[in-house]
Amino acid sequence: MALISSSHPTLTSLSIPPTIKSSTTTIAAVRFPKPRRIPTTIQAAAASSSDVAVTAAEFEEGRLERPSWTGETPLSRLVGALISFKPFYSVLKLGARQVLISTAEKTNIPWREMTKEVLESEVYQELESVKNPSVVYPDYYLNPFHAYDEGNLSWLAAAEAEAATMSMVRRAIPDASSLDEANEIVRGNWLRTIDQHHWHYSGNSTIRDILDVGCSVGVSTRFLADKFPSAQVTGLDLSPYFLAVAQFKEKNGAARGKPICWIHANGEDTGLPSQSFDLVSISYVIHECPARATVNLVREAFRLLRPGGTIVITDNSPKSKILQNLSPVLFTLMKSTEPFLDEYYLLDLEGSMREAGFTNVRTVLTDPRHRTVTGTVPR
Repeated sequence: MALISSSHPTLTSLSIPPTIKSSTTTIAAVRFPKPRRIPTTIQAAAASSSDVAVTAAEFEEGRLERPSWTGETPLSRLVGALISFKPFYSVLKLGARQVLISTAEKTNIPWREMTKEVLESEVYQELESVKNPSVVYPDYYLNPFHAYDEGNLSWLAAAEAEAATMSMVRRAIPDASSLDEANEIVRGNWLRTIDQHHWHYSGNSTIRDILDVGCSVGVSTRFLADKFPSAQVTGLDLSPYFLAVAQFKEKNGAARGKPICWIHANGEDTGLPSQSFDLVSISYVIHECPARATVNLVREAFRLLRPGGTIVITDNSPKSKILQNLSPVLFTLMKSTEPFLDEYYLLDLEGSMREAGFTNVRTVLTDPRHRTVTGTVPR
């Protein structure tokens, strides 16, 4: 399911000075590296994630269970009322898009150039080979996302996806000296969390098959493929446009021993065989989903995983100090392009995972804004 968060940054990625008193949470059972410069490649970040001799890191939690601008709070209802006023919504949508692009380019991410390169390439030839004409899009997927009227079902959204992902990573770690350093924290900590959870709870089972649900244009998928080069990695998404870009980029990249497979399908009901994967990853996806879809994604992941298999979900952390302290302007802009944020923040994700059958459910802050939640299918 290509829910854009897997590729597009929300306005939560902008740096806002924290003002609310918070506690500090040490990430248990996960060790993080001191940020350092590495080559600007996915391979470098994936390879460095295997380091174990690293310093511990701490990320701060806010004092609330979730941001006050979400859920059924008076502030949340006020923002919802403003967004429902169509003329005001149109202004917000335009403003949100301008903020995202300008913020990216201020951090040396050539958003417009990267978009132009994709749109002027031969990517369109990939669409027919990846598109599954039998796919039925759920109603929520047809909503506008991130200032795209067509949501993920457009070439523009697909063309901008990689630049948007780079921007999200860069702004998630505002003090990083480079995109490389930010990737080492955001992606490196995510990969280390996967590694350590699977090592602790899988019963020494090997990761042979990986499914990346909501893979977008394949950024997270390529990280997984580089981290686990002996595994067969599959990227699954609801947007054929995103998949076309993913396949095009993979064809024009370095050859792999095991090429990534791309599947156009709904992550809630993939049609793939039961117990056919050792790792199912869902990255920056579920805050784009209504709660019912997230529950279905988790249940489908449980069905797809072999005994001892690992699920990993990474997304915005309700307890993030930075997210809890967003300015009114930013959280209003953000909610105008994220129709299911309230449902996301109100959902008990860990509880939903346990109800689906997962054990050893663990949650850690893997960067100041994002949590990574892992679980195991009992053996």
